[in-house]
Amino acid sequence: QAQLVESGGGLVQAGGSLRLSCAASGRTFSSYVMGWFRQSPGKEREFVAAISWSGSITRYGDSVKGRFTISRDNAKISVYLQMNGLKPADTAVYFCAASSRSSDWAMELTYDYWGQGTQVTVSS
Repeated sequence: QAQLVESGGGLVQAGGSLRLSCAASGRTFSSYVMGWFRQSPGKEREFVAAISWSGSITRYGDSVKGRFTISRDNAKISVYLQMNGLKPADTAVYFCAASSRSSDWAMELTYDYWGQGTQVTVSS
């Protein structure tokens, strides 16, 4: 059974950093595109970042470019999101997702598997 489990969320002050991790199991996720999305109360789920299976191609949402970095370790079947310069607007539940498709990485429908999410709260 395919499973994605996020960790690393928490409470941090504005300007601080957090590193989220997503551990995958149950399938050969090393061949999948991996992505991060986030959702705040009352808002739609928002694309944050995605990375190709090889790690050579990355994409970022406009609101996080230059502050967040996505990476992956296929040997550990894990993907990471390094978040620097955090702002209160980054407060959300962050979800890891995996896609077997090569279509638009920023679209939720592209992804086949989702984790349960991890809460990130940034205080001002």
